[in-house]
Amino acid sequence: MHRNMLYEAARALIQIYAKLMFRMDIEKHESLPDGPKLFVANHPSATDPFLIHIYSRMSVLITANAFAFPLFGPFLRSIGQISAAPGGNSVEQAKHMLQQGKSIGIFPEGTYSPQEGGFGEPHSGAARLAISSGVPVIPIGIYLPRERNLRITSNLIGRPTIGYWYLRGPYAVTIGKAMQFQGDVEDREQVHLVTATIMDKIKLLAQESENRMFNKIKPVKSSG
Repeated sequence: MHRNMLYEAARALIQIYAKLMFRMDIEKHESLPDGPKLFVANHPSATDPFLIHIYSRMSVLITANAFAFPLFGPFLRSIGQISAAPGGNSVEQAKHMLQQGKSIGIFPEGTYSPQEGGFGEPHSGAARLAISSGVPVIPIGIYLPRERNLRITSNLIGRPTIGYWYLRGPYAVTIGKAMQFQGDVEDREQVHLVTATIMDKIKLLAQESENRMFNKIKPVKSSG
């Protein structure tokens, strides 16, 4: 009960911040299905793991570096977020939560999208979760002007860590139709295919978000 109340309070603060600081442009291709879902998205900024909670209640796999920060790390754990530590059991934790009826958010690229544009190579975690759980997979394509990201370097955890924070401005999101996958997570070829399928859909939705943002902010030519 305490965790749920704390999470709801944090989610409300995120919604308030988003309303004040961002020009959010969210479009859904269809209504979200009932029950636990696996949300998969591209990752152009460090802000994405927080704003993704606007679309639905979920636990998100977040870089382990965030959990190493004093106060912030324990807070993330207290509201049910998952540390995506290399070599850890984050995928198993996420699968367990899905089985308990909770939704999960994951960024297949594993780290930030290239700041010069485009997408990083996807990891297999999202595909393995999708296949093993059988829950609906909700692809999300995010677009924001990455040149507006604020690069912040910190040494609080004993080594330099870099974050690309997007603090204000237009933020376009397209939420695609649910997909579902079945099969054997030990079948590497199938996992590779599902990984590519998920990432290809995210790319298309991110392009749709970019196009929509461009159409809204481009200057209108005078008829004179």
